[in-house]
Amino acid sequence: MSKERIKISDALYDIMPSDYQDLVKSATYGKEDRGWKDIGNAKELIEQHSLCAGCPESMAFRYILASLPNPEDTVMVGSTGCTSLVFPMVAVHNIHSLFGNQNAIASGLKRALSVRFPGKVKDVVVLAGDGATVDIGLDMTLQAWFRQEKFTTICFDNELYANTGGQESGLMQKGFVAKMAPVGKLFDKVRLPEIARESGCHYVVNCTVSKPSLVEKVIRNAVHVAREIGPTYLQLYTPCILEIGKNSMEGLQEMRDSEKPTERFAYKEYVSEPAKQLLAELAAKDKDPSGRSSGKQEAAAQCFRGCARRVQQRAALRTVR
Repeated sequence: MSKERIKISDALYDIMPSDYQDLVKSATYGKEDRGWKDIGNAKELIEQHSLCAGCPESMAFRYILASLPNPEDTVMVGSTGCTSLVFPMVAVHNIHSLFGNQNAIASGLKRALSVRFPGKVKDVVVLAGDGATVDIGLDMTLQAWFRQEKFTTICFDNELYANTGGQESGLMQKGFVAKMAPVGKLFDKVRLPEIARESGCHYVVNCTVSKPSLVEKVIRNAVHVAREIGPTYLQLYTPCILEIGKNSMEGLQEMRDSEKPTERFAYKEYVSEPAKQLLAELAAKDKDPSGRSSGKQEAAAQCFRGCARRVQQRAALRTVR
């Protein structure tokens, strides 16, 4: 990582806005150990935003930005919803798509980047709400997974349409009554993590964003697996405190209550066999920064590469059919 993408020409430095000067000075792009602990010091990690005070989405956004392993070469694709209020404040390349077609945009973008920059790492991360991911955009979401597109999909699940008054979504809990869903949800919450697993995602996590270190781990894992193997999916509970009758200081406790072992956001993780091999290889490299690999590590790497090739071959056959 480096600050090469954002550095200012000496001839233009004095006329650049002070905010941009601060960004270049304090950005964590050049830090190999960047992470959630940089929040509060790094300019690119959302210094300000227009979300409601205490909104868990603002926490989640900061954790995600701090955890991207390759931020200067990452493009984030957003959609209509509360998340779209934050993207203008983000110092990472981003695209605002139409409501629900974010995965279709990301599919074309990822392929175009691989052609335009062959041999270079260019990550694509989709970030959208439950309405865009599950209801309006479900077709595009699933088709990207079926095709084994190599990017990460993150769903900010607040279990309703929060920024338009509180309408029912497919991820709302059964029986929940909202402002514009007075009868209450009549069917169970759609089990999208299970659908993601069965649709070809190689790394799937269902959790809250109450633990920044956990969010950092799953973001890094998801991006690395998507980069090398295929689609990954993260469903993160980011409750709308206004729509569920909480105040600005109660969002964190709401998430902690919802992640208890018997609750709907208890931590669940699925890792495919090729993804397990890759993550084991990355963990081994972290333990041995010199880059030297043992015979076992090399065998694991060869196994991973073989698994990855088989996954790609199956995806190619599926596309032809």
